[in-house]
Amino acid sequence: MQVIRFPSTDGFMLAGTLYGQPAEARAAVLMAPAMGVPQSYYADFAGWLARLGYLVLTFDYRGMGASRPASHARSLKGFEADIHTWAERDAAAALAWLRAQLAADRPVHWIGHSLGGQILGLVPNRDLVDRAVTVASGSGYWRDNAPQLKRMVWWMWYVVVPLALPLVGYFPGRRLKKVGDLPRGVMAQWRRWCLSPHYMMGEGGSELRERYAAVRTPILGLSFTDDEFMSHRNIESLHGFYRQAPKAMKRISPAEVGMKRVGHFGFFRSQGEPRLWAEIDRWLRPSPLG
Repeated sequence: MQVIRFPSTDGFMLAGTLYGQPAEARAAVLMAPAMGVPQSYYADFAGWLARLGYLVLTFDYRGMGASRPASHARSLKGFEADIHTWAERDAAAALAWLRAQLAADRPVHWIGHSLGGQILGLVPNRDLVDRAVTVASGSGYWRDNAPQLKRMVWWMWYVVVPLALPLVGYFPGRRLKKVGDLPRGVMAQWRRWCLSPHYMMGEGGSELRERYAAVRTPILGLSFTDDEFMSHRNIESLHGFYRQAPKAMKRISPAEVGMKRVGHFGFFRSQGEPRLWAEIDRWLRPSPLG
């Protein structure tokens, strides 16, 4: 494990952690995190992949985790970023940096958790990705959210966020015990997306739909019957944006993998290793699509 820093496409310095050895790796994996989730959350999973022979890069989007600058340690007020910044600059830079570490004849893969699976179509150099896995990734349209989330999320989008952003200048999630601190631009854009039945496409229109339709990277979509955030409809909606990509969709119940709970975040906890994580390795190993 090696802690690294690398520049985003506009020079902003990002923090990452590299697992494995480039000279020995048979493939590389970029771990694209969920909204508000620090890269440290994926450490056990990344270490497991490294032991299987993958070179793995985890990273934090700007303003998050170890990529939050010291000048904004106490407050993200005035910190400029939105989800396009995270995808088109930060994730693109992480992908390019990882690709440069590995021999050209070895593949680079993408694993996206929640938001990390949503943004693949936004990444300008996504053609560098040989295979992708989305984990608990779906459209965030609030009326399609899982029932337990839908009961309270209207309060978030119609009351909490409209009050917090102008009052504080960013989303103070740590104080509110919701999601975590987020730059104003990120939260404002996420709110707009979640209020639209077409999610990001409601704002991006036909041009963005075509960008997602152009993705032809094979995708494994993993979702879970007990996900407290994403309903089956959310999952299907998002993956419908990738309409020309070969897709294998797997909806998993905790019982069939010997777990009491998976939910939106449980896949990356170490108890998921015996059966859940094996799905990833099987998909990433070279084999015909079946």
